[in-house]
Amino acid sequence: MSRGEVALINLNTLDPKLIGYQKKKYVAKLLYMYILGWEVDFGFMEMVDLLSSDKYTEKQIGYLAVTLMLGDNADLSRLIVNCLARDLQGNSEIFTCLALHAIANVGSRDMAMSLSADVQQLLVSGNHTSFVRKKAALCLLRLYRKFPDIFMAIDWAPKILLMMDDRDLGTALGVATLVLALAQQYPEAYYGACAKAINRLHRVLIEKDFTSEYLYYKIPVPWLQVKLLRLLQYFPSPGEPQLFKKLNEVLVYIVRNSAEVPKNVQHNNAQNAILFEAINLCIHLDPLSDLVDQTLVLLGNFIVAKETNSRYLALETMCHLAATGARNCIDALRVHQDTIIASLKDKDISVRRRALDLLYSMCDQSNVRVIVAELLQYLPIADFAIREEMVLKIAILAEKFAMEYSWYVDVVLQLITVAGEFVSDDIWFRVVQIITNNEVLQEYAVATILGALRSPNCHETTVKVGGCILGEFGHLIANMNGCSPIDQFTALHAKFPTCSPQTRALLLTTYVKFINLFPEIKEEILAVFRLHRTVLDVELQQRASEYLALATRETDELMQTVCEEMPAYPERESALLSALNKKIADTEDKRTWIIGGKDANTEVAKAKAIRDAAIAAAAASGAPIGRQRQLANPSKLKTFDDRVQEAPNSEEADIQRAIELSKQEMMNQGQQQNYQVNEYVNSNAQVPVHDALGADVIDYTLVKPVIAPLSGGMDDSTLYSRLVTVSNGLLHRDGNLEIGIKMEYREHLGRIAIFFGNRSSQPITSLAAEIQADPQLRLTLMQPLPSVLPPGTQLNQIYKVECLGTCTPVSFMTVACSVGDGVSSSLPVSLTLRMPILLTKFITPIDLPAHDFFSRWKQIGGPPRESQAVFRPATGTVASSSELVKIVLGLGLGLIKSVDDSPLSTVAAGIFNSADLGKVGCMIRLEKNEQYQMYRLTVRTTNEVVSEILRAQIEECVALHI
Repeated sequence: MSRGEVALINLNTLDPKLIGYQKKKYVAKLLYMYILGWEVDFGFMEMVDLLSSDKYTEKQIGYLAVTLMLGDNADLSRLIVNCLARDLQGNSEIFTCLALHAIANVGSRDMAMSLSADVQQLLVSGNHTSFVRKKAALCLLRLYRKFPDIFMAIDWAPKILLMMDDRDLGTALGVATLVLALAQQYPEAYYGACAKAINRLHRVLIEKDFTSEYLYYKIPVPWLQVKLLRLLQYFPSPGEPQLFKKLNEVLVYIVRNSAEVPKNVQHNNAQNAILFEAINLCIHLDPLSDLVDQTLVLLGNFIVAKETNSRYLALETMCHLAATGARNCIDALRVHQDTIIASLKDKDISVRRRALDLLYSMCDQSNVRVIVAELLQYLPIADFAIREEMVLKIAILAEKFAMEYSWYVDVVLQLITVAGEFVSDDIWFRVVQIITNNEVLQEYAVATILGALRSPNCHETTVKVGGCILGEFGHLIANMNGCSPIDQFTALHAKFPTCSPQTRALLLTTYVKFINLFPEIKEEILAVFRLHRTVLDVELQQRASEYLALATRETDELMQTVCEEMPAYPERESALLSALNKKIADTEDKRTWIIGGKDANTEVAKAKAIRDAAIAAAAASGAPIGRQRQLANPSKLKTFDDRVQEAPNSEEADIQRAIELSKQEMMNQGQQQNYQVNEYVNSNAQVPVHDALGADVIDYTLVKPVIAPLSGGMDDSTLYSRLVTVSNGLLHRDGNLEIGIKMEYREHLGRIAIFFGNRSSQPITSLAAEIQADPQLRLTLMQPLPSVLPPGTQLNQIYKVECLGTCTPVSFMTVACSVGDGVSSSLPVSLTLRMPILLTKFITPIDLPAHDFFSRWKQIGGPPRESQAVFRPATGTVASSSELVKIVLGLGLGLIKSVDDSPLSTVAAGIFNSADLGKVGCMIRLEKNEQYQMYRLTVRTTNEVVSEILRAQIEECVALHI
């Protein structure tokens, strides 16, 4: 197309008398130019004008041009949105479908905020054909995936769920796809989909309720079956016996009908897609069931099938079996171990990946040597695309299941030799840590590494490990033949010229430690230092100069102090697991399990149990689904979400900075908690199951204490509520006994003193108290409690507490005693009291600059490490901003200022500390809406279980105004 033609089009588009046909013709030409790569900077208004046309061909070209060329053009956004709204509300279903296509393809934030309600109305309205409703469901799915924060998922849940029963199977399929995405984030709100999915499957498969046009190679609506079977995997097993019976009939029918392999490829693919989803559902419901045992035989046949898809799906399903850790599943997988190992050499790389995942998941102490040996043998010929992942998994398996540490050292050195360029720093850091912390291993490790250094094929990573280990423990083998100090120095220094500057810097540090350990080779090393005082590399030059000055001092006292042996590293979770999890990409539909066997799924299982309990509680209460807050029109001030979008992507160094910030001393406790907790004065008030607006308050954490009926006592739940945000106070008080508590916490450690006071005139005898804590808490009794408490006296019991992982607030204390002398008369007393040993007690507040907060908030991302709740206060009125700040500070979080311009938002951050998880970054944003008297709480942490527990605890405190 010539420039003259472009100029002619530009001139013609300026004609005010241009008719619709001409506009369509010129816009089509501009569209063609744009597709060819030309830059088009005119004709935009003509494109928008075509959207207002009543002719289909003109409107079609207009929507096509807007979709491809304008997108979310801010200047014309309002005009485009108005045209879309007019077509969505119009009577022409063809125009409505064009508008839905444009919204789904462009999907700008303005469109989502302005038109999502109209699209939702198209879906639930009975005035439109199934053709429109199906497109509306898919359009909503697109908007939800792009902007989940503005999608009214909870508020729309009842109406969306009703559409799952639509008679048209095409509409039901579109709605099922939408519900499948929503249920992964809001399982409580969409729990009703469970019964609807089971009933639909039963009608289609057992009752044969479907029309012939949805029969695909003798299989009725296979796409709908797959969606519904996958949807059921996000909910617990149905509690109603009738529903469970129907589901069992469906699963048995699918498994039995899949016994014969169809000859037609399309028929086979559709049947297998349904079968594998059914098997995954069986595993999800009960991995020990007879139905799972039957499917194990089918999976064994599939992994040797000719079709690549079948082999892939069979291996992935076996990974799900391994994730359960069920003994029958693991034993069945071992039968096929040789076949799985052979799959590492499959012609398709996706099958090879799944075989690697399965071997990693099914490995334990009984077969670790065989699997690791096979993986090491395959490693040199493995694809470069999976070699780094293989190296990580071999290192993790060797460390996790090593019966002998010497074998672990041999495996890692072989790993470095075979694929040294794929061995990350995390791996050799971990090797050094394990050797340093295990004294019995050090001599063997030093001798083995020295031998590896003498190999001509020694990789630079081996040199790094050798530099660290020989500098610390080289003296252990100094008297062995061929391991003298000069031999060790010679072996290391022979690799020095070919190493990178970073490794050479490390070796210079090793040499200065050699001077401290082996004074007899001091002159040889000093010559190296003198040589490198004048090199171009600043780091090497500085180290050589400083080490030379240190080694030539008159006395060796400073040298001995600087070069003291490194202390043992603190025990914590291996960094290799987190490095591996970063490399495992999840699919569009979130998995209910993760690759790595039973141990790797422990946290996932715990989170699933918590969520299932919440779903069951919501279902049992019969509470209606709550409303979400309607977003206000955007103001001129930048919103929190806008700032998150502007934040740059953080690097790994940012995480380290957050950890360093968490090491600051705790704020003065008096400054944080110098306030009076608002009393929840209504003695009959309970934590609401739902409010007047129908907003669910999922309160799985609340475990009601069983309190003995003592006259004159205060409400123990009120006393407990006060202790959630303060460190000392009363647990129980009545006419005879008073129990108080004082708590001190620092990072993952704490000290609890419990005081028992006798308020009666009679002695209290047979006094005994025991705390039953969450398994993730380790309590050690430091000072026991005497069994007799004289009148008017006070005694105490002291515990040391350590947080091991994600503790839930289910700890309680049982107290038993008798009031009286125990001879003439005695009143037995039994109490069960909730203990305020909460996850928030182990949170250290941090103060972050606004830009750092936004970067970390964006880096953590959305689900599953985000947990969000919308709820109403129990008192019916939202708290003031100052009250919310007091609650947040009382929960151990640090207030972050200058983050959100809205005065109705509170933003805070902290670090949750535990022995096993280490430091977990926590960020919250609490918004209140005074118009609807509701809150929206968003919690993001680096651990999904911590997100769920922390969100529930903050939600309870805010709802009750504790």
